[in-house]
Amino acid sequence: MTRHDPAHAGRDIRILTAEADLRAIWPLVQQLRPEFDEDRFVAQMQRQIGDGCRATVLFDEGGAPRAFACWRVMEMLAIGKHVYVDDLVTDTTVRSRGYGKAMLDWLKAEAKRLGCVRLQLDSGTHRQDAHAFYLREGLRIEAFHFGIALK
Repeated sequence: MTRHDPAHAGRDIRILTAEADLRAIWPLVQQLRPEFDEDRFVAQMQRQIGDGCRATVLFDEGGAPRAFACWRVMEMLAIGKHVYVDDLVTDTTVRSRGYGKAMLDWLKAEAKRLGCVRLQLDSGTHRQDAHAFYLREGLRIEAFHFGIALK
């Protein structure tokens, strides 16, 4: 699926589902998830897509993948219907060229189109550059996220 955004002319944002497409974007996703290998990434994304997750990629004018978002629509008592972004990464070789902003703007617009009242995401405490970007784009730190590994 492609949705064209005139504000970001020449950039193509697509929701991917095919294995070959997921494999093609692996080098980009690997920048955020180096603990995965390509096969594990593809298998897990296919499971998540089966559960309603969307793998969305922004391609530049030349067709190179520049930003990736894995997201889903959820509903919770605390915040209502919202888009939760599992993963968001911009190619490190082209940071600060507007690709991350274009993807986040698209996600916000898509969330509104889907009737969501919020966009939410978590970001690792070590990702200060990402935090600065999110704050600059109007997101706010609203909670602490707690977790525990279940062995």
